[in-house]
Amino acid sequence: MFRLAGLMAKPKKRYVCQACGSVSHRWQGQCADCAEWNTLVEDAPATVFSMKHDLSSGGRAVEFVELDKPGPLPVRQPTGLAEFDRALGGGLVPGSAILLGGDPGIGKSTLLLQAAARIAREGRGVVYVSGEEASGQVRMRAARLGLSDAPVKLAAATGVRDILTTLGSMDAPGLLVIDSIQTMHSDTIEGAPGTVSQVRGCAFELIRYAKENGVALVLVGHVTKDGSIAGPRVLEHMVDVVMSFEGERSHQYRILRALKNRFGAVDEIGVFAMAGEGLEEVDNPSMLFLSGRDEPMAGSAVFPAIEGTRPVLVEIQALIVRLQSGATPRRAVVGWDTGRLAMLLAVLESRCGLNFSSAEVYLNVAGGYRLSDPAADLAVAAALVSAMSDKALPARSIWLGEVSLAGEIRPVAHGGLRLREAAKLGFDRGFGPLDVKGGSSALAYDGLGQLANLVDRVIGNS
Repeated sequence: MFRLAGLMAKPKKRYVCQACGSVSHRWQGQCADCAEWNTLVEDAPATVFSMKHDLSSGGRAVEFVELDKPGPLPVRQPTGLAEFDRALGGGLVPGSAILLGGDPGIGKSTLLLQAAARIAREGRGVVYVSGEEASGQVRMRAARLGLSDAPVKLAAATGVRDILTTLGSMDAPGLLVIDSIQTMHSDTIEGAPGTVSQVRGCAFELIRYAKENGVALVLVGHVTKDGSIAGPRVLEHMVDVVMSFEGERSHQYRILRALKNRFGAVDEIGVFAMAGEGLEEVDNPSMLFLSGRDEPMAGSAVFPAIEGTRPVLVEIQALIVRLQSGATPRRAVVGWDTGRLAMLLAVLESRCGLNFSSAEVYLNVAGGYRLSDPAADLAVAAALVSAMSDKALPARSIWLGEVSLAGEIRPVAHGGLRLREAAKLGFDRGFGPLDVKGGSSALAYDGLGQLANLVDRVIGNS
């Protein structure tokens, strides 16, 4: 007895950061790795053995499969929502685990309930487990969405053991939805639901069930105040697909974005519009982000963005306000990177002789869209110069190109695809780098070598 007691070291307390997943052996107010405050939560310690164990025997033999050996591959299952399938890469893969995150009230449960209903109507088994709502509440939402006739099996449960025991006594469904993983609880792990150990352990058991039975598993995840998925970062490594459902509550559109996809391309998006009867698919998302006015206005430029393989035209708006006093000017940006705006203003001042130091600069991407494409530099610069000179850009024109610190207009990816999409929507003039190929004959293209050429065209109104 004393010998066995000596083999096992006394378990030590450890604290895991809910933001970055780093481990600390003592609690502190601020995480030493990510500098977030009040994110360290005590985790159940694992049993630590003081002696080295030999794991080279006693296990079960692993079955290997030849990579070059022909065999049947999993067949994707369409969800019935074309935009959802686009973001997934073509549909649900049997045995895959999908993590869907988004702000509260953005429409995650609505999207999954609509997809589950369409799959169930096609004769495939669907199980929807809600840990946040009662079954009656889910049925009320289904009735509002016109999905009451869908043969979806609903359950309100939070115990993973109860869920897996029930699923083991029935035929494996084609789709299993867990809403949400932060509400699940395992009786084999200490801690309240939502803690690092509980989220990791519950997700592991559910993913193992999905892999062994060929079930497409969708886990709904809560997000933190900065938009990242709450819980341990290892959760994103455990799943096959990580998706983010984005949008502004003041706007009707929603964007489903794939951040990680082991079975398809990343950065693909699906666009939806929130309506009275749920989420509606948007076939032409460019029309959501364009103003639709006939006369051009100063400070407005149209940029053809690329989301995966889909071009989306968005409107960039700029406003310049001159200050009379010596107050510090503001720089307000919505939908773009603040640091990149500061860099672009510095290039315009240094290379083009424009003065923004005594002016407040406001930049907005219309429709609440968020841009991360460096090809938007030229469109932002055009909007800024147009707002400063109070001269409108050429009517029905688009602007694309990356701006270097030397003031050069650098090439962009998929330039021809962007131009063809603009021509399809009725734009007849484009401005960008010199070597863009594969455009449309219906669109007149003007190449710009330097940012100073843009200033000359806008201020000279040519």
